[in-house]
Amino acid sequence: MADELAENLSGKEVMTSSGTYIGVLRNIQMNTKTGTIADLLVSPFDDVNPEQHRFETTTDEGEAAFSIPVSNVRDVDDAVVLN
Repeated sequence: MADELAENLSGKEVMTSSGTYIGVLRNIQMNTKTGTIADLLVSPFDDVNPEQHRFETTTDEGEAAFSIPVSNVRDVDDAVVLN
């Protein structure tokens, strides 16, 4: 992933490489020892079944979220595109 400001990422839609939109980027998790971004926390859209995707499900501020390793990001443009 090329350099991108975190403020520009928040609120971006997230889609799979096949073009399926799965949710909105809600937050990021950072490794405080290395300073690198570890995971993206994505709020799934209401019509997305978490069991149909391979991503770990967690909570962020009490809301369900996918925890997606940053290594799964293929591209960031109008949306975050996953591998």
